[in-house]
Amino acid sequence: MSIQLPYLNPVRVHALLDALAQRILVIDGAMGTMVQGYKLEEEDYRGERFADGFDRLHEPQRDAAQQPGHDLKGNNDLLTLTRPDVIGAIHNAYLDAGADFVETNTFNATSISQADYHLEHIVYELNKEGARLARTCCDEAEAKTPGKPRFVIGVLGPTSRTASISPDVNDPGFRNTNFDELRIAYREATNGLIDGGADAIMVETIFDTLNAKAALFAVDELFHERGIRLPVMISGTITDLSGRTLSGQTAEAFYAAVAHGRPLSVGLNCALGAKELRQYVDVLAQVAECYVSAHPNAGLPNAFGEYDETPEDMAGLIGEFARSGLLNMVGGCCGTTPAHIKAIADVVEGVAPRRLRDALAVAA
Repeated sequence: MSIQLPYLNPVRVHALLDALAQRILVIDGAMGTMVQGYKLEEEDYRGERFADGFDRLHEPQRDAAQQPGHDLKGNNDLLTLTRPDVIGAIHNAYLDAGADFVETNTFNATSISQADYHLEHIVYELNKEGARLARTCCDEAEAKTPGKPRFVIGVLGPTSRTASISPDVNDPGFRNTNFDELRIAYREATNGLIDGGADAIMVETIFDTLNAKAALFAVDELFHERGIRLPVMISGTITDLSGRTLSGQTAEAFYAAVAHGRPLSVGLNCALGAKELRQYVDVLAQVAECYVSAHPNAGLPNAFGEYDETPEDMAGLIGEFARSGLLNMVGGCCGTTPAHIKAIADVVEGVAPRRLRDALAVAA
């Protein structure tokens, strides 16, 4: 029998559980969509510390003229260090819109994903500072409305590699990562999120369940090493209208594959809009023995890769989710803005959250 570890911050956990018992909690919206609106350039991503395209703190003697650095534009996680004003403003905009949860700006803050920018060495710092910045914003918002606690979700993204699928169509047996490499990467990131003050850890946008299993193993391993735990949230991605993840699982099979992690919540996000995602959230609501979350895209992308669903349209769809008893937590993914989150927060206000005992009765 495994040892039940104490929560790192039981007061925060109890506040979260109390809030979940009372209402549908609102997750924030897209970070990338908001960053794009700032039209940042290479200089914004580099800041002073990375002005030459490499880390001056770790390579102070490097001669940029002889060894030019790397382009960093597009590395949104790095903005936590170089433009914290931008990331903080985005967090605050979502909090002002009614979000109960703020997700850390750490979607690609693993050594695997940061390798694309030769910044593997700052992964712990990215996660710690990402959580610390989100924590500061949440604490300030909570101080203004003491009766409404705000929570930091420490985000573990899927990485840029998949352990289940070959990236080479000519070699189906080839893999560009493995379980242990993923485990080590996720462990390092989680350590930073904990030290930065995250209230919960979310393994999200899961398209490959084996990647998620590595993440859950790493998180549990670290919890046991530190002798504490945080609530764990899991959110998968149904990649298209086939109703399956990229690695081939239905929503029900996905839940069965990750339930061993004893999550606080299981949900779905990304790839689909609310209309397309509804039937799969319904499946989770029927089988999950935990809370259920959803943060869909603002519809499907148009020919230019942009999202056209208005806040009013998206909120109308989400409102039906809520009234049908499918939700405990809800927010937005790609294409969503504070306007979308405000509309969602307004439409779910006063609607009873999905009842856990109903789910347990179905599961039994």
